[in-house]
Amino acid sequence: MNLDSAHGADLGARMSGRLLGILFALAVLAAGVLVSGEESLRIVPITSGEEVLVSFELADAYTDEVRSAIASGLKTTFTYDVELRMVVPAWVDQTVATAIVTTSDQYDNLTRRHSLSRTIDGREETTGTEDEAVVRKWLTTLTRMPLCQTSKLDATRDYYVRIKARVRPRGASLLGWVSGVTGTAKFTFIP
Repeated sequence: MNLDSAHGADLGARMSGRLLGILFALAVLAAGVLVSGEESLRIVPITSGEEVLVSFELADAYTDEVRSAIASGLKTTFTYDVELRMVVPAWVDQTVATAIVTTSDQYDNLTRRHSLSRTIDGREETTGTEDEAVVRKWLTTLTRMPLCQTSKLDATRDYYVRIKARVRPRGASLLGWVSGVTGTAKFTFIP
């Protein structure tokens, strides 16, 4: 073995070690982002009578970037993809029900009034306000949304609700620098 091939092997080992270190650091960073997202998205599924109801709050989502986007007059929209899934051991979990929730704020700089809208699977409700606390709650909180009938559930199975949240415009980020957040909440159906 000559000196050049030994030096090349040593250099290759060092470079692959650095690459492995960089990949590990990126994996740790990505895991931290996922954990922080789950901590900030609080989901509460309950069964009430004949319905599965979901309440959720995206606690840290009303950031300075979101507030600035709203104040500039840009229409700001939070979209929540809600899924009720049944846990299937050793297989792909089955989707029982889905819903898409969209909440929007269009701020008018002249009247200093917020026009709020919420659409749940095509059903829209609107309101207006001048109170920023109302805007924050409207965009980041939903209480007792009907997701499906309990007749679709099996008492011998475990379930979970998964919510993916994102915000538009793209420059307005959730939790400082993440553009989307995902959270889950498990429950067992007891009739």
